[in-house]
Amino acid sequence: DTSCGGAACTGVICNNPEIVTVGEDGRINLFRADQKDAVRTIDNADSSTLHAVTFLRTTEILTVNSIGQLKIWDLRQQRNEPSQVFSLTGDRVPLHCVDRHPNQQHVVATGGQDGMLSVWDIRQGTMPVSLLNAHEAEMWEVHFHPSNPDHLFTCSEDGSLWHWDTSTDVAEKPSFLHQGGRSTTYFSHSAINQSVVSAWLSNDPTKDRMEITNLIPNQTLSVNSLDILGPCLVYGTDAEAIYVNRHLFA
Repeated sequence: DTSCGGAACTGVICNNPEIVTVGEDGRINLFRADQKDAVRTIDNADSSTLHAVTFLRTTEILTVNSIGQLKIWDLRQQRNEPSQVFSLTGDRVPLHCVDRHPNQQHVVATGGQDGMLSVWDIRQGTMPVSLLNAHEAEMWEVHFHPSNPDHLFTCSEDGSLWHWDTSTDVAEKPSFLHQGGRSTTYFSHSAINQSVVSAWLSNDPTKDRMEITNLIPNQTLSVNSLDILGPCLVYGTDAEAIYVNRHLFA
């Protein structure tokens, strides 16, 4: 409704039949697909811009904002306050995107203005488990592969689209298959002591390796959005085009 000077909508997520939107005004709206008006509105959910939203569970959502905060909202509660708040330490770098692990819902990934990938364990602590150097400019979108979540995809203003692979056979892959200069990187990341099986939180040094490949190394224009549909990776860029990569794991 723009009649009252509405703000820009920055994020939308669907979990049939529910639809949640967030915006620059810090407002959260809950809709149902079969109803025209909002079922619920949290007017001043955040004092800063909300940049993205995703469902954590059927009744809970995650939001990220422009001061480096990740918040959990329980839609069953009538009070208009988050049930948990997590923050980046130090500089409050705006977070632009969020996704949760499809099988292990306590594992959450976010990306921000500094291009860093943050991995959070929302069962403990208020800070990220891992901060991984990633893109050279803003990270616009992050997505776990829905059926193969050892694989993660991120895209950025710097024109790159990265495939992060934490599958356990990475260490056995011959490195000559992945020649590509800066587009492929091997590195270890540190994580707090975890008793979790998730590769994203693992502290087992034999598995604590990650392979990163830039899927479009010659792209210079911003990659603004991505999604995974079955075996296909779909992404849109400032070239005013939508691209489909049909061979993700070829």
